[in-house]
Amino acid sequence: MTVQRETLVLPNEADKLLLHSCCAPCSGEVMEALIASDIDFTIYFYNPNIHPKKEYDIRKDENIRFAEKHEIPFVDADYDKDEWFSRAKGMEMEPERGIRCTMCFDMRFERTALYAHEHEFPIISSSLGISRWKNMDQINDCGERAASHYPDMTYWTYNWRKMGGSTRMIEISKREEFYQQEYCGCAYSLRDTNDWRTQKGRERIAIGEKYYQADK
Repeated sequence: MTVQRETLVLPNEADKLLLHSCCAPCSGEVMEALIASDIDFTIYFYNPNIHPKKEYDIRKDENIRFAEKHEIPFVDADYDKDEWFSRAKGMEMEPERGIRCTMCFDMRFERTALYAHEHEFPIISSSLGISRWKNMDQINDCGERAASHYPDMTYWTYNWRKMGGSTRMIEISKREEFYQQEYCGCAYSLRDTNDWRTQKGRERIAIGEKYYQADK
């Protein structure tokens, strides 16, 4: 199938981008779109929310595998889960897309912006917004807030879903047979997803077992 994509141009005539990535399935289409537009970018993997560690390692390793395939620089940031749980204290029962998610995006984007500032990346963005399960306005607000701490930095609010981006995200995931995560990532998302599955008579999530398949 012929892939039709918009030719991308970074804001402010910038020459490079730091892309926060949450996982290979979400970032696959974003990465291929950037490559197709000859944009110089680096992947920044900072996701201390992902729980448990087994799930975190699988998601990170899948992202590294895809980055290496395309020879894209990959920054493996800290897994400071204790700090994440500390910040989430009191928000344990908040729903998805609520204030706990805002805290989580803020934490990840603040670190992304700091790294970008220290390494002279004028533009930051994230693959989080391509998922239809996420609130794009919420993500963009957090990204812009993080970038605002640095006068010469911009958070790129490009809509990765448009022009078939979300569809290609799934197509790439099947082609690459990426690990198929079945919940957002944090311990509370895992809890709530398993509770919902139990109520529906479905099996609980089995960490590390489900992968996209090329023929389905």
